[in-house]
Order: sequence, then structure tokens, then C-alpha cells
Amino acid sequence: MNALPNVAGDHFELTAAILLTGFRESAASARRRIILPLHRTQGATVQRMLNFFQPGTYVCPHQHPEDGAIETICVLSGVLGFVLFEAEGSVRSTHRLNTGPLGLIDIEPGVWHGMVALSPDTAILEIKRGPYEAKADKSFAAWAPPEGDPAALEYLSTLEALF
Repeated sequence: MNALPNVAGDHFELTAAILLTGFRESAASARRRIILPLHRTQGATVQRMLNFFQPGTYVCPHQHPEDGAIETICVLSGVLGFVLFEAEGSVRSTHRLNTGPLGLIDIEPGVWHGMVALSPDTAILEIKRGPYEAKADKSFAAWAPPEGDPAALEYLSTLEALF
């Protein structure tokens, strides 16, 4: 399972119980992460989600190529390592994002990026343009191993060592 069911109703409030559920589900997931969609439908024009990460999850570097595909990330719990890459794969910059006012990053479309969980029970709020279309949402980096590739763990270790 990659995602919990979308929330329902006319409002959502983040509670300790929801955080604990996300942390428990991400720890139990083979991917070491799970999403809780806050948008009520997959066709929503603004996609809002909570991403729960555990150390060892591999997020293949990618970009969002569509016009207007801005992405905003805010760390709610834990510590996230955020890496910006040049088009050919060299590291452009690294950002250690903690909870609080220094835990926010916003990127424009076409920016190559990846992230690593630097502490257990890392949770982020992610906001992007919708609606979500799997085929158009992301372009994965040809210079990085895909998720599930045996080389991904070694590459993940390289990214973690940047922090």
C-alpha cells in the first residue's frame, strides 16, 4: 500500500492519533513511507498530502515537468534532507529541513530533486498542482537507480552521507 484513503468531510485537523497512524503505517510499509491524501478527490486542482517517512526509504530523484507544477514542502515532524540536482545529476545544493519555520522549501517546475528521512517518524505536508496524473506528474532521473533496483540502497547511502 502506497497511500492511506483520502480524508473525507469539509475539514481536516491533524491530530496526534493521525500522526501515530502515519508513523506506524510507514514503518510497516515495504517502502518505509506512506501518503495520507488531504484532498478529497484525486481530481482536485490542488493536491495536499501528508507524507510519512522512515529512514531507509528511497525517493528516486525526479522533477515535475508540467507547467505550473510548483511543489511546496513543509516539515511537520522529524528531519528531512532535501537535495537539488543539476540536470546531469551532480548535487546543486542540500537543505536540512527541520520542524518549524526553517522546515519549508518551495520549488518551481522542472527542478531535479530528491529527499531522505534523516530521523525516524518524519512527516511532511506536500502541496502541488493537481489533478494528479501518474504518467505526467514526474520524470525520474535517468542518472539515478529506480526504486526497487539493488543499486538504490547504495545510492541512498550516498545521499544520506551529504547530511
